[in-house]
Amino acid sequence: MRTLLNVIWLVLSGFWLAVGYAVAGIICFILIITIPFGIASFRIALFSLWPFGNTVVRRSGAGAGSCLGNVIWVIVAGWWLALSHLVTGVLLCITIIGIPFGIANFKLVPVSLLPLGREIVPTGDTRTFVVE
Repeated sequence: MRTLLNVIWLVLSGFWLAVGYAVAGIICFILIITIPFGIASFRIALFSLWPFGNTVVRRSGAGAGSCLGNVIWVIVAGWWLALSHLVTGVLLCITIIGIPFGIANFKLVPVSLLPLGREIVPTGDTRTFVVE
């Protein structure tokens, strides 16, 4: 079932979301100083391709740099990205068929709001990531 939902998601919206996040990541890499945001954009792009069966977990050793980066991200881009995923998720949940895709949009809200210091893991994987 997860594979079927991922394929439908990919065809209807996942591809375009991934392309948008990848373009933002490329722009961040070109600007050099924003490379950490580019890495986060590529992480979101990968997650937006196949959201079913994956989840976002916090890395325990992320540190103060990711906290500061998340504050900058929220001010510049995170709030409107999270809001757009939230609104799209609510609209999709209006129909019975759209409920799984609305839930997938809700799963994109935390990573689009605060992407630094997060990892994407398979749903059954409960390990904690430690960066040394």
